[in-house]
Amino acid sequence: MFTVCKPVRKLAKIAIGLAAAAFLAACEPGATGRGPSIDTSEPIPVALLVPQSSDPSLARSLENAARLAMADLKNAKIDLRVYDTAGNPNTAAASAQQAVSDGAKVILGPVYAQAANAAGLAVLNKNVNVLSFSNNTSIAGGNVFVLGPTFDNTARRLVNFAGRQGKTKMVVVYSNDAAGQLGRTAIANALSGSRVANVGEVGFDRSQQGVINAVPRVKATVDQTGADSMFLTATTAGALPLFTQLLPEAGVSPAMVQYIGLTRWDIPAQTLELPGVQGGWFALPDPAKAQAYRQRYNATYGEAPHPISGLAYDGIAAIGALASKGKSNALTGAALTQNAGFQGVGGIFRLRPDGTNERGLAVATIQNKQVVVIDPAPQSFSGAGF
Repeated sequence: MFTVCKPVRKLAKIAIGLAAAAFLAACEPGATGRGPSIDTSEPIPVALLVPQSSDPSLARSLENAARLAMADLKNAKIDLRVYDTAGNPNTAAASAQQAVSDGAKVILGPVYAQAANAAGLAVLNKNVNVLSFSNNTSIAGGNVFVLGPTFDNTARRLVNFAGRQGKTKMVVVYSNDAAGQLGRTAIANALSGSRVANVGEVGFDRSQQGVINAVPRVKATVDQTGADSMFLTATTAGALPLFTQLLPEAGVSPAMVQYIGLTRWDIPAQTLELPGVQGGWFALPDPAKAQAYRQRYNATYGEAPHPISGLAYDGIAAIGALASKGKSNALTGAALTQNAGFQGVGGIFRLRPDGTNERGLAVATIQNKQVVVIDPAPQSFSGAGF
């Protein structure tokens, strides 16, 4: 990745979009010192930036989750102020500026990568950090953190688990679109630091014919390398169902080659019915904690939470945990990136100095059309899985 140490270079991304995201990096080590001084004896002004006018259902769920977290805080109070981004970078930037003018000490959100990047830029010189709901690590750095689950985190968890299970040779099967390329890079990086060798990579176009054309190449790569595992970026809404049908038919048997998924294979639930996904591995948040959150949200608000709403809960939980220590530097980058991390709706998580995050994930498989956890989520960052 090309690195640029001047935050002002981020401005170019608003104009040219995420295609140029690789030219941004959070290479300023001093970013960990960034953040306002706060009075923890008073409610902490927190701005929540959500797409109220463009996606009111998502916005409502994020605000509900944030308020649920506020009710759980001990020794800390939050003054939550909600601002609309309209899902638009320019509106997000204006809302972030208004929030800081109104006294916000930290910004929670926005959801979308370009909006989060714009919000971060807008308050870059205001000494305020942005905890975005994005999972796009290309916007991370400086005063912008991403709370969303990342490909890098998932890839490391699954590659390390595969190594512990005796897997030694892995083939990477990735789509040629932007998400697939990011997934490929994440898997390759995870493999480079593990006991599992990257013995081949096969790209495919995201179409039925693209998958059909890729299957013989995957088979040849597996045969030529003696691979014992295969990591796929394909999603349940995309190429995964077809791959898991055609690969076994072509002779890439799940009994001989472990199928591993970069995305969750249990959503939607009907995916569990597919013969080809049985025995596959994937990662997910701590199931018991995630279920407890969904049940509590439903009991409180009378509806199911949006799948990413827990990120708002996590952000408030982190802010509250730091503020409860009574220190004026509770919202600086150094405090936000404390090594011990925080407890969120899906288990432990921590923010990294480069603006990315790490989350404690469980490894699961599918047996008899049911999700079965085969390696529990770690309960601390010193435990197994890290």
